[in-house]
Amino acid sequence: MPKKRNEIEQKYKWAIEDIYENDKIWEEDFKRMSKLLPSLGEYKTKFTKDVESLFSAFKVFEEAQKLGERLFVYARMKRDENSANSLYQGMTDRALSLNIQMSSALSFISPELLKKEEAELLGFLEDHEGLRDEYDFTIKNLIRRKPHVLSEKEEKLLSMSSEFASGAKSIFTMLNNADMKFGTIDADGEEKELSHATYIGFMQDKNRQTRKNAYEKLYTKYRDNINTIAATYSTSIKKDVFYANSREFSSALESSLHSDNVPKELYDNLISVVHENLSTMYDYIKLRKKVLKIDDLGMHDVYAPLVPDAKGEYSIEKSKEMVKTALEPLGKDYASLLDLSYEERWIDVFENEGKLSGAYSWGTYGIHPFVLLNHRGDLDSVYTLAHELGHAMHTYYANETQPYSKSEYTIFVAEVASTVNEILLTKYLLKTEKDMEKRKYILNHYIDQFKGTVLRQTMFAEFEKISHSMQENGEPLTAESLSEKYLELNKLYYGPEMDSDEKIAAEWARIPHFYNAFYVYKYATGFSCAIAIANAIESEGSPAVDRYKDFLRSGGSDYPLELLKKAGVDLRSGEPVKDCMAEFKRAVDEFSKLF
Repeated sequence: MPKKRNEIEQKYKWAIEDIYENDKIWEEDFKRMSKLLPSLGEYKTKFTKDVESLFSAFKVFEEAQKLGERLFVYARMKRDENSANSLYQGMTDRALSLNIQMSSALSFISPELLKKEEAELLGFLEDHEGLRDEYDFTIKNLIRRKPHVLSEKEEKLLSMSSEFASGAKSIFTMLNNADMKFGTIDADGEEKELSHATYIGFMQDKNRQTRKNAYEKLYTKYRDNINTIAATYSTSIKKDVFYANSREFSSALESSLHSDNVPKELYDNLISVVHENLSTMYDYIKLRKKVLKIDDLGMHDVYAPLVPDAKGEYSIEKSKEMVKTALEPLGKDYASLLDLSYEERWIDVFENEGKLSGAYSWGTYGIHPFVLLNHRGDLDSVYTLAHELGHAMHTYYANETQPYSKSEYTIFVAEVASTVNEILLTKYLLKTEKDMEKRKYILNHYIDQFKGTVLRQTMFAEFEKISHSMQENGEPLTAESLSEKYLELNKLYYGPEMDSDEKIAAEWARIPHFYNAFYVYKYATGFSCAIAIANAIESEGSPAVDRYKDFLRSGGSDYPLELLKKAGVDLRSGEPVKDCMAEFKRAVDEFSKLF
């Protein structure tokens, strides 16, 4: 039974008072923000009249955004301490509503700026040092997007359509999370409830029949609803294609990649390189058959544990020391920041009654980042600590170096720093751990990252490309056609050693990421970049560390591919993905030798 929050020592709870000392001060800022909102619209007709007006207005807009962010982050984090606390549920809702109002109030900024000629906007940057230092990327990115920005009237129409355009995702979410019930299964001789939350646990059960029961029951339910889900997904795809066509992109894929300024060739190259290296995945599946002693390995066996959990107690104090030692290659300043995160209570460590599950790193500009954990004292918890501190340090370096307007990094690079930390921890553990069973566990954990983050997400990315192309080419998007394409991909990615299974053809129907199109490939590219950076740090030392920290400090000051170049990673070349797949092969080969 989890402890109540007031039973946990203060040193293990985050110092959320660093954002607001108490709720009364939050309420005062909420009132201040509420009074500020009506005045923002007054800038619409005057903020672009000259360079000084533009810079002054940008600073006002920025202060409003920072205040709105601070209000929401505090309320949401307080809610996450105990989701049953109705006070902070209400404060979170109020802060969210206020931020939505602010977003609406400031919606005139881009359209008004785009009424100006490119030369005039660039001239503003040349004439004003403050504008150039803080908002050059904002303005240059706006100019880049201009060919795909429509008239004010057309933009308003598209904006008005956004609520019902998200309907397919909303319907799927309700069907998937609320209406679909999976019943119970026979699990090791007991009747147990099958749900989204319990499914992965059943799939990791040592009892093969339990795994099979859960697998077949789950996918039978999806197949029973496959036509409805095909209708929601095809509607979501049509929405993507409609918006891409409206903005005169050649495809939905090009439209999605445009925001990060990523060429379509990079997406295609990721898929090609993974295809060229699928033999490693096939070797891994063959090894899985050998270790599990299963000749007819099926999809219900892909999560069955190959090695037992790593035994040992990993207190939070021990975990901190392990992470700090593993990250010593990143230098003394990085180590000092790790110490600071512990001393200044950036981290909320233990589970308590009502606390949000899982882990995250979050915060607000001008205040140190925070980390939420639910530390369980196992090796996975050590990895989680390393991962979330990677996010926190990326945020810290970016916020310390960049102005607010250029501090926030995009999703494309968001998982790089966290994954670098995990990889450095793995490399440290493999160098120091002598216990054979623990070495097996560490290598298995490492391989699972490649398998789940690179191989699986690339397969999803390829399916998204195929399904959108079908719509763009006038091919029918039906339950049968989508399932057929997915089954072909599943056979390709898992290879001849995996028994063919028609049920897995319906797996596409349970993936919520597909309703946020062309997103999942970023997991694969981000992991590939992290491998490249960690390997460079291991082989080069200080020069690679300096490049990496330059990347961390850059925040969101440039496009993702340009930021990664600062770390010495050129994704356009395709080499990072090739090197990632080579590392995957090395890990599988080493793992194989232990059996």
